[in-house]
Amino acid sequence: MKVLVVGSGGREHAICWALSKSPKVTELYCAPGNGGIGEIARCVDVKATDINGMVAWAKENAAVSGVSGAPVRWIVDDCAKFVEREIRRGRRYEAIIMDPPSYGRGPGGEVWKLEQNLWPFVSLCAGVLSDDPLFLLINSYTTGLSPSVLSYVTESIFTPRFGGEAESRELCLPVTAGGVLPCGASGRWVRG
Repeated sequence: MKVLVVGSGGREHAICWALSKSPKVTELYCAPGNGGIGEIARCVDVKATDINGMVAWAKENAAVSGVSGAPVRWIVDDCAKFVEREIRRGRRYEAIIMDPPSYGRGPGGEVWKLEQNLWPFVSLCAGVLSDDPLFLLINSYTTGLSPSVLSYVTESIFTPRFGGEAESRELCLPVTAGGVLPCGASGRWVRG
């Protein structure tokens, strides 16, 4: 099983990893490796891609977590361009996990805004799915993007082509004084 990881979130990925014992992983937007550390520990073949500072930070976190010897290929690259090359190379994945940034600037000054770029990026990533995909997971740590948006995007792009269903939930952090602090949304499309 080959899994394309576009970023990494952490515990919300656990259900997806139950589907495979040793997937091949390409991690895009690896950030500091928050969820990627767990992925590295479980996988045989990992590619982690992000901008230079984030890849360096993820490498440090892998070392601190005791998985620096794992077979990871660290790639400093623009994630959308990397996905475009994977499509041209004919590489396909059974699953995609993504954690794209809320906002960012590319090396040429290009502006990334999640609210504007999510649909085209998810559509692009659909081009690396196999003919028999298992799931897609999107994490968004942008409180302005509701869970229903993630459901709409995944239902619109994947369900007509592959069937299946989507569900999304709010991501929250528990507060010691009681209650929770909203911090984004997580959406999941699963082939039925």
